[in-house]
Amino acid sequence: MPSIHRSVLLPYPSDRLFDLVNDVAAYPEYLSGCTGVDVIESNSNQLEARLHLSKAGIKQSFTTRNELNRPNSMTMQLVDGPFTHFEGYWEFKALSEDATKISLTLSFELSSSLLSLAAGKLFEMTANDLLDA
Repeated sequence: MPSIHRSVLLPYPSDRLFDLVNDVAAYPEYLSGCTGVDVIESNSNQLEARLHLSKAGIKQSFTTRNELNRPNSMTMQLVDGPFTHFEGYWEFKALSEDATKISLTLSFELSSSLLSLAAGKLFEMTANDLLDA
């Protein structure tokens, strides 16, 4: 099963970075490959949204429900999409008032191993773009 783990240290407070990651409606503005986002439900504890990704001819759309623990973490669970398995976890660890270690872990599997390999590259690029934003 493909998995991705990335982390980065950034000179910003954890609440600011949490809010940036949680602002999924803005993803198409700065995240290459994100062609659209439909926010289905949003409150202080939970976010449900459908992301539309497209890169190198590969298009995928999926819906996740994110449990929010601001400013420390968010857990993503699949609601709908082409996956047989999908889950993710963001962690925002404050190192000081103005420094945070962000970690993203994704694990996923699609029914087709070829599609899973291609989607793995798509999600790896997307994860890198998110942490570089």
